[in-house]
Amino acid sequence: MAKTAWLERNKRKLNTVKKYAAKRAELKAKRDYAALSKLPKDASPVRVVNRCSMSGRRHGYMRKFGCSRLTFREAALNGLIPGVVKASW
Repeated sequence: MAKTAWLERNKRKLNTVKKYAAKRAELKAKRDYAALSKLPKDASPVRVVNRCSMSGRRHGYMRKFGCSRLTFREAALNGLIPGVVKASW
């Protein structure tokens, strides 16, 4: 499990991105990069990290399922993810 501080920091970044999304789009359309650089750094969507919804892990994240590879494997073997079956040949 990821540290609570990292999860909270990511939530804060996500809220900041949502707050400044319209303003960033407006400034980008005007090509006003000077004003764009004066916005908070966390207003950029690039700074938000994809994290596993169950464990908070950031590495090995699978976008399609919204979880890390380890959590995905565990859930798939337990039959918790519909449509996913274990390969056998």
